[in-house]
Amino acid sequence: MRKVFGSSVFGIEATTITVEVNIGQGIGYHLVGLPDNAIKESNYRIASALQFNGFKIPGKKITINMAPADMRKEGSAYDLTLAIGILTASEQIKATGLEEYIIMGELSLDGTLQPIKGALPIAIKAKEEGFKGFILPDENAKEAAIVAGINVFGVKDIKEVIAFFDEEIPLEQTIVDIKEEFSKALDFPEFDFADVKGQESIKRSMEIAAAGGHNIILIGPPGSGKTMLAKRLPSILPPMTLHEALETTKIHSVTGRTINSGIMNYRPFRSPHHTISDVALVGGGAYPQPGEISMAHNGVLFLDELPEFKRTVLEVMRQPLEDRVVTISRAKSTVDYPASFMLVSSMNPCPCGYYNHPDKDCLCPPGMVQKYLNKIS
Repeated sequence: MRKVFGSSVFGIEATTITVEVNIGQGIGYHLVGLPDNAIKESNYRIASALQFNGFKIPGKKITINMAPADMRKEGSAYDLTLAIGILTASEQIKATGLEEYIIMGELSLDGTLQPIKGALPIAIKAKEEGFKGFILPDENAKEAAIVAGINVFGVKDIKEVIAFFDEEIPLEQTIVDIKEEFSKALDFPEFDFADVKGQESIKRSMEIAAAGGHNIILIGPPGSGKTMLAKRLPSILPPMTLHEALETTKIHSVTGRTINSGIMNYRPFRSPHHTISDVALVGGGAYPQPGEISMAHNGVLFLDELPEFKRTVLEVMRQPLEDRVVTISRAKSTVDYPASFMLVSSMNPCPCGYYNHPDKDCLCPPGMVQKYLNKIS
């Protein structure tokens, strides 16, 4: 029996998973430890990838346990972990020092590796638990390498990993200077606050809101520049601290967004459509994922046409706005996502948009204006 180590991300924290592979008499492939369908299907991808690279799944009884067995595992990132476990248990490769590494990656049919979710929290956990290195797809290497104190090896295909454990070739370590990456000059913002002409009073209000991280609502007729001003707000926000950048990168890593520079050094700006559901906004689902409010952590959440959002969606934001964290509760577990964002919203003063307009007449019937405003509790 051989052991290989992978990792599972729950919330924005990782847990080390021990993959135990035993090969015995008989024929069969048994995968236990609460794997989801993506993991159960991995044997087809593994078989094809191994065959393509001159190896094979042995025609014996293969039993694989993913411990802790009572924790649900999800996603296709365990393909590489399982494949290396099968190769070592069947003695097709030597795998010297296997227990010193966390190995993660999704396999294509030809053995090339696809990017995974949550590389940053996995690297942080691997360092905490004293692992020597982390082997993962090349696309995620920069992101994981911002964690100091652990060797990160980005690989393109399973052939490189096999050759490394067979001591045929060394892997090239990915090194990132986190301070240099963080201090890199940002590109000129797509929308710059300096482009706004006039509107001195609202510009002053938004500067005050930006300086203190206050929430702000913009009420005005169509075409007055509400959305235009909101989109330019991030260009005047204070720069992120290194701690904020790491925290924000962690959330985006969990959702599978690959960060080319390894670390997010700009404040996020999220602008969900008014048809968004409660779960998509605050997070959750069968396998909990961060919602838009967590994606906007340390940045701006912009809700355009605020009264058009469903009332339940707006009400569910009360607790996150106050506590700066959102708690997703399930029968077996509870997960917390950070949600410290600046809320910027815009709306018309009435359904037609011209209530109290100096030049145009409001066409709304009596009582409609108050009914419209009452949509915002």
